[in-house]
Amino acid sequence: MFHFRSTESAMPDDSSLVLKTAPLQVESPPIVLASRSAARRALVESAGLAARFMAADVDEHAIRTAMRAGGHDASAAALALARAKARAVQAAPGTVVIGADQILSCGEEWFDKPEDRSTARAQLLRLRGRAHVLHTAVCLLHDGREVWHHVACPMLHMRAFSDSFLAWYLAAEGEAILSCVGCYRLEGRGILLFDRIEGEQSAIMGLPLLPLLAALRRQGIILP
Repeated sequence: MFHFRSTESAMPDDSSLVLKTAPLQVESPPIVLASRSAARRALVESAGLAARFMAADVDEHAIRTAMRAGGHDASAAALALARAKARAVQAAPGTVVIGADQILSCGEEWFDKPEDRSTARAQLLRLRGRAHVLHTAVCLLHDGREVWHHVACPMLHMRAFSDSFLAWYLAAEGEAILSCVGCYRLEGRGILLFDRIEGEQSAIMGLPLLPLLAALRRQGIILP
């Protein structure tokens, strides 16, 4: 009787085929996003960053008013707000804190988030058929010291929509638009308001993600 013996080596276990890769983000320093914005949180998480999310207690109205009274433009005011939020967070030593804020300007007018649906309707009527700019600022603090900042200024061209469309839009969006400067969420029905958009979508949503990721790479916080 012949006994057959295979000369082929045994197939390796599947686990041995998995490539061992370095994590995207170094364990230290930790990252904190100084914002309560759900859109900013979603952007950070979608990029694969591990971060803590902490609301910053600052008087936004007072900062905006002081910057306007001092003759500063909307970009400078947005950056002042981002810096104030980053510095207001009580972070552990060595932490990298991301501060971000956004101001909408149309002509000489600056817009706040609407207080109610009546205010939202009035804002949309003022923006209708015009171009406006979203001044979206972000800064990085490392161990309490600013190491980088950036302001993106996407321009959005709102179409001359009808009154009947506006009524439908306000009813469809409900209270959700009260948390949005400009009264729209571009990732939802808000896209229906526009003819043309110029700029990075993440900056429109509140966080210029591409410049931020580049800064984190330069700081050695994520893989180059």
